[in-house]
Formats: sequence, structure tokens, C-alpha cells
Amino acid sequence: MSKINQLQAAALSAPVNKIEPVKAPVKKPVTTKSVVSNPAAAQSAAVKPASAKPVAVVSKAKVTKPVKEKVPKLKMERDSFTMPKAEYAQFYVLKERLTKLGQPAKKSELLRAGIMLLTAMTDAALKAAISKVPTIKTGRPKNK
Repeated sequence: MSKINQLQAAALSAPVNKIEPVKAPVKKPVTTKSVVSNPAAAQSAAVKPASAKPVAVVSKAKVTKPVKEKVPKLKMERDSFTMPKAEYAQFYVLKERLTKLGQPAKKSELLRAGIMLLTAMTDAALKAAISKVPTIKTGRPKNK
């Protein structure tokens, strides 16, 4: 058997795999970079090479990208608290109301909104609002 026949026989007996076509390397056009304050002067001052292929002259004007301001990452604080079931159920009621209004919210967002409202109150209004809230025993219940 000749070498070609041996290769053909080996190819026929080998399992069939997908063969991807080999892509020829792509030649990129040569560009020159120059720092010139006047782009029009850069184009007129470009020297044409002696080769038969024309070379494109690329002049880069200063392009300003919109600068995104870095917002400092907020530090989060985790906490736990105790509240009566009736008041805790108000979270569900408020969440449903906000969903119907097209503004769904989480419990933490409701608490933060309440803190914002309390902060915006005058001293007298804040004192009156807190006086309406009964004090409760804090802490976790004892295991029996």
C-alpha cells in the first residue's frame, strides 16, 4: 500500500469528528499614530509611502468619554429587633398597597422610609409620635 492509501484507510476507520476550517490570518492595515494638535495639519503633512498600496492615515482627535463619578460603597449594618405581631403584620399590608400602586417595596425599604419620615419631623412631632408607641420587653424569649 502506498502512503496515501494508508492515510485514507486510517481516515476511514477513525471516528468522525467535526473538522473546523482553518482560517487564514487576517492582515491588519498599517496605521501611523502621531500626536498633533491640529488634525488637518496632520493629514496634509502625511507622507505617502513608495509602495503600490495606499496607507490610510488615522488622526485621532481628543475624544472625551463621559466620566462616571465614583459613588462610595455604602456600608451596611445588620440588626435584629422585636416587635408585636400586629405591627409586624403592617409590613404585609403596606407592601400590598405599594404593589397595587406600582411601587413594590421590601421590609427594609419600609423601615428606611419610616426613619426618613421620623428624621424630617420637628422635635414636638417626633416626641408625640414616639409617645404613641408602647414600650416592649426586648431580647429573645427564654427556651423552655
